Formats: sequence, structure tokens, C-alpha cells
Amino acid sequence: MKPFTWSPRATTALWRGAAVTTVLLVALSAAGVPATAAEGPSREEVYRELGVAEQSVDYVILVDTSGSMKAKGRYDTVRSTLRTFLGGLNRSDHVALVTFDDRPEARYIGSADDPAAIVARLPEEPDANGGTDIGAALDQALRELERDDAARVASVVMLTDGKHQPPRRTTYPKSSGPPWKTLRKRADALAERTELAGYALPLASGASGADRLGDVIGNTVVLRPGSIQDLGRYLQRAGDSTRARSAAKLLASDKGKGVTASWKRADVRDVTDGSATASITFRSSTTHVPLTVSDTRVSAVGAPVDVSGVPRRLTLKPGESRTYSVRLEGKPGGGGPFRHTEEASATLRVSAQVSSPWQKALAPDVDLKVPTAVATTGDPLNVRAELGSALLLPAILLVLAVALVLGALRWRSVNRPALTGVLTAAPVFANAIPERIPLTGRRVTFRPHGGGHGTVHGRRRRTAQGPRVDLMIRYVPDGATGRPDRVVCAPGARAVVGGLSFTHRLDSPTAGPSLAGVRPESPR
Repeated sequence: MKPFTWSPRATTALWRGAAVTTVLLVALSAAGVPATAAEGPSREEVYRELGVAEQSVDYVILVDTSGSMKAKGRYDTVRSTLRTFLGGLNRSDHVALVTFDDRPEARYIGSADDPAAIVARLPEEPDANGGTDIGAALDQALRELERDDAARVASVVMLTDGKHQPPRRTTYPKSSGPPWKTLRKRADALAERTELAGYALPLASGASGADRLGDVIGNTVVLRPGSIQDLGRYLQRAGDSTRARSAAKLLASDKGKGVTASWKRADVRDVTDGSATASITFRSSTTHVPLTVSDTRVSAVGAPVDVSGVPRRLTLKPGESRTYSVRLEGKPGGGGPFRHTEEASATLRVSAQVSSPWQKALAPDVDLKVPTAVATTGDPLNVRAELGSALLLPAILLVLAVALVLGALRWRSVNRPALTGVLTAAPVFANAIPERIPLTGRRVTFRPHGGGHGTVHGRRRRTAQGPRVDLMIRYVPDGATGRPDRVVCAPGARAVVGGLSFTHRLDSPTAGPSLAGVRPESPR
């Protein structure tokens, strides 16, 4: 067979792959990122953070020492397994080791700091002629947990291979009845002030005595090992469950608490230039549990502004507050083109996913019930903007003023043109010398010698022959009432009003007297 050899191309690819792998490993190591960082802390790490080891737990361990425990090496297995179980407890835990057969007997009461010494208190062998008084053993366990300095978390662990078979002289002759109801009432009273649980481990088939623990302590789990060799694993489960209950007790005050967000100061922000700054504070309301806010999006309801500056992901320590400076982009709209002030209330809205890195480690034994949404609190933020042109209104007023002036000049040019020439006035039915009214200015007031008074002004008209200025003559004789009579006199023509004949002359004759009281309006 021809020996296998690497081709130069394959060798190069292999070296390149090895180099890339090495670089990635070195980078990961330099970053200090553990392989399980993405998975969050372990349960043991959470327990250390919580200080579960410092929280004392009461354990009452009931060991059956009746004659049947000698069969199949059960008692020896219990002794060796208990040492391992006790070695996993915290030194601050309180242990009461009680054996029971015809009667219960406390073998050890104290701390769990020396597992070997505790197990050494067990008798070398079970009582060959002993019965199984489970009721008396449970009475002993409850009395131990009813002491004044008992811990807030307690577990009763019972190991038996038989059923309730007490001696004749016992308070619990049967597996039920009033004495058992009394035990149940005592256990219920304990459970009101203590996190109490029971763990029953039947060590043989038909060991119905283990079920009696559940008759007394409502929160009881019956662990059924497949064989006596499974005892260690089930005892470990009982210990783990107790530690979880201890953690749950510590975390009870944090259950259902999450993250709130609010404007740091809900005063007025000026967005006249299209942007402004504000601050948003995120607060954790927990005492022990860290919280993570991810996929964070912030918006303002009620004001047309965009909010930016909050990181997509942030982690808050228990009770921590963290403030972020954010930018507001946009401004309130509407209201017309004139210079004015617009205001709006920006209610904070946060869309995010809230969780805790502890949830996965503690589930399913401890449910933190972390609210998945960020709750917003506090008053809305007021935003204000100066909109429209400050010059628009003055410009419009100026245009109006110019238009009014031009209109007035136009009206004056049409309705009050400058007068020229002379107007003569004489009675119609009398032979008298006409009186002269010099036409100067834009309006002339006259008083004839014969009485009465009148005015003359011009009005510009368009005609087929071109523009001309007609004279508008008003005259009121003495004693007349009502509105003065008015007549229009064309240039160089004659007109009669109020008994006077008025003749317009474009020249300026010198003959004839002038009217008294003639007051021309000077042309301007």
C-alpha cells in the first residue's frame, strides 16, 4: 500500500487553521472571558453571592434503628452515607440526629462542623428486638424545631425501612387518630413562622412508615431510591432542596420586583434649535437580585421628539440607580408661521426585556417572578420651542401700513385733487355781480355775502377725452335744514345749487369781489 503523505496545499491549510485557533484562544484568554460566561453564574456562585452558607438551617435527621435495618446492610449504608451528607452541610447549620425504634433518642444536637463526630454518635448496630415508633420520633423532631432559637429554614429527614409498629405503651398506637392530628397542628404552626419541609426516604419496598412524615408535615417529598445504594444521591437531593429553600427565603422580598425608569428632572427642555439634552434614570428595586435590561428602546409619548443615548443593554446591581444623558431630537409643530411658543409633555416610554442572570441557575426551585417590562414612573418632561419667523408679523404690518398709505394717497389723488382756477357764484334770479372763489389747495370752504355756507373739492374722472377734474360743490342757504345740496360742475362749466349759480373759470379773472370766509386747504 502506498504510504499517505500531506500535499503542500493541505499542509498550508492545516497550519493556517491551527494559527487561527491559537489566536482565538489567546484572545479569549486575554479578555478574561470564561467558557461559560454566556450561560450566567452557576447555582453555587449564586449561593455564595447570597451568603446562603451563612444562613443557618435546622436539620432533624431521624434514623430507623429497628431490627429490620440490619438486613441487606441498610444500617451500615446509612452510617456511611450520612457522613457524606453531613459533610455537604454548612458549619453554621444546626443538626439534631435522632434514632428511633421502640422510642426515640437524641444522639447528637449541635452544629454540623464535624460530620465524623456526629456519625460516631450512632449506635454500632440497630436494636434487634426494637420496634418502629414513627409517631414518637416525629414528636421528638417537632420539639427540637419548636425551640426559641430555631432557624427560619428547617428540614426533617427520615430514613426507615418499615412501617409504624410501636410498642404497647406509646402515645401513637395506630397510624392515624387524634395524636397524629395534634402533631399535624404543631407542624402547621411551625410552618407559619419557619420554612419547613420534610424528606422521607423509604429504604425497602413496603416501607409505608415513610409516608407518615407527609401526614404530619404537609410540605413533604417522598424520595424513593431504587436501592439502598441510591441513598447518597437522594440525601444529596434533600440537601440541595433545603439550600434552595434557604435561598428562596432570602429572595422572598425580591419576588416580583424589577426595574423602573423616569426622567431625572421633569422640568422644561428648550428644543428651539431642534435638539436638547435630558437625563433618564433606571432603578433596580431588588435587594439581592441583579437585573439585566436588554433590547432597550426609549421614546417620548405626547411630543414629536426622538430620544437617543440609552445603551441597548445594561445590568443593574441590587438597588442600583444608573442615569444616562440622552438627546432629544425634534420640536413641537403647528400653530402657524408667526413667532410663537409651542409646548408639549413628553411621557417616557421604555420598551425592553428585563431578566436576571440568576433565573436560569435557580430554576425551577426558586421562581424570582421578575417583571419582564420596565415600569416608567414620575412626571412627564415638558419640551418647548419658539416657532415661526420673528420678522414675519412686523413685515406684514409694514406692508399693510405701506398699502394704507398708498391707498390713502390714491384716494386723495382721485377724490381730493389740487384745485385750479376760479369759481364764481351769483344768485340765479338777481342781477348781482358774481363773487369770486379762488380755487387753491384741495378743498375750499366759502360763505357768500348773501348768506349760507358751502365747500368745493375736486374728483378726478376718466372720460373718453382723457382724465379731468370735476368740482363737487355743496351749498346750504341760511335757514335750510337737512343734508346740504350737492352739484357736480365740469371744468369750465356752470352749475346751480341752493339758488346760486356757480361758474368755473380756468383762468384767474380779477373782476368781481371775493367771497368772505374763503378757506382753501393747502395742497400737500
